[in-house]
Amino acid sequence: MTAIYDKTAKKKATNVSINSDLLEKAKYYKINISSSIEKTLEVLVKEKEVQLWEEENKEAINDYNNRIVQNGLFSNGLRSF
Repeated sequence: MTAIYDKTAKKKATNVSINSDLLEKAKYYKINISSSIEKTLEVLVKEKEVQLWEEENKEAINDYNNRIVQNGLFSNGLRSF
Protein backbone atom coordinates (compact mmCIF):
# COMPACT_ATOMS: atom_id res chain seq x y z
CA MET A 1 0.00 0.00 0.00
CA THR A 2 1.34 3.42 -0.93
CA ALA A 3 1.60 5.93 1.90
CA ILE A 4 -0.75 8.86 1.45
CA TYR A 5 1.56 11.18 3.37
CA ASP A 6 5.19 11.43 4.44
CA LYS A 7 5.34 9.38 7.62
CA THR A 8 8.85 10.69 8.31
CA ALA A 9 7.72 14.33 8.32
CA LYS A 10 8.39 16.34 11.45
CA LYS A 11 5.64 16.34 14.10
CA LYS A 12 3.83 19.61 14.67
CA ALA A 13 2.09 20.62 17.87
CA THR A 14 -1.55 21.62 17.56
CA ASN A 15 -4.49 22.41 19.81
CA VAL A 16 -7.41 19.99 19.78
CA SER A 17 -10.66 20.19 21.69
CA ILE A 18 -11.85 16.81 22.95
CA ASN A 19 -14.79 15.88 25.14
CA SER A 20 -13.37 15.94 28.66
CA ASP A 21 -14.97 12.67 29.76
CA LEU A 22 -13.70 10.88 26.65
CA LEU A 23 -10.22 12.31 27.21
CA GLU A 24 -10.15 11.12 30.82
CA LYS A 25 -11.21 7.62 29.80
CA ALA A 26 -8.54 7.54 27.08
CA LYS A 27 -5.92 8.57 29.64
CA TYR A 28 -7.21 5.97 32.10
CA TYR A 29 -6.81 3.26 29.47
CA LYS A 30 -3.40 4.67 28.49
CA ILE A 31 -4.47 5.31 24.91
CA ASN A 32 -1.89 7.28 22.95
CA ILE A 33 -3.98 10.27 21.84
CA SER A 34 -1.55 11.54 19.21
CA SER A 35 -1.13 8.14 17.59
CA SER A 36 -4.86 7.49 17.66
CA ILE A 37 -5.63 10.83 16.03
CA GLU A 38 -3.00 10.23 13.34
CA LYS A 39 -4.43 6.80 12.52
CA THR A 40 -7.95 8.18 12.31
CA LEU A 41 -6.87 11.15 10.21
CA GLU A 42 -5.02 8.81 7.86
CA VAL A 43 -8.20 6.82 7.27
CA LEU A 44 -10.29 9.97 6.77
CA VAL A 45 -7.76 11.55 4.39
CA LYS A 46 -7.54 8.33 2.36
CA GLU A 47 -11.34 8.16 2.10
CA LYS A 48 -11.45 11.77 0.86
CA GLU A 49 -8.66 11.14 -1.68
CA VAL A 50 -10.46 8.06 -3.02
CA GLN A 51 -13.69 10.04 -3.26
CA LEU A 52 -11.91 12.89 -5.09
CA TRP A 53 -10.19 10.45 -7.48
CA GLU A 54 -13.52 8.79 -8.27
CA GLU A 55 -15.16 12.18 -8.92
CA GLU A 56 -12.27 13.32 -11.14
CA ASN A 57 -12.34 10.06 -13.12
CA LYS A 58 -16.09 9.45 -13.19
CA GLU A 59 -16.45 10.25 -16.90
CA ALA A 60 -13.59 7.94 -17.92
CA ILE A 61 -14.90 5.14 -15.70
CA ASN A 62 -18.39 5.47 -17.18
CA ASP A 63 -16.98 5.54 -20.73
CA TYR A 64 -14.96 2.38 -20.04
CA ASN A 65 -17.95 0.58 -18.50
CA ASN A 66 -20.16 1.55 -21.45
CA ARG A 67 -17.52 0.29 -23.90
CA ILE A 68 -17.37 -3.05 -22.07
CA VAL A 69 -21.18 -3.35 -22.10
CA GLN A 70 -21.24 -2.64 -25.86
CA ASN A 71 -18.18 -4.63 -26.95
CA GLY A 72 -17.48 -7.08 -24.14
CA LEU A 73 -14.03 -7.86 -22.81
CA PHE A 74 -11.15 -8.66 -25.15
CA SER A 75 -10.82 -12.07 -23.51
CA ASN A 76 -14.45 -13.13 -23.84
CA GLY A 77 -13.64 -15.57 -26.69
CA LEU A 78 -10.67 -17.03 -24.81
CA ARG A 79 -12.35 -18.06 -21.59
CA SER A 80 -13.19 -21.74 -21.08
CA PHE A 81 -15.52 -21.22 -18.12
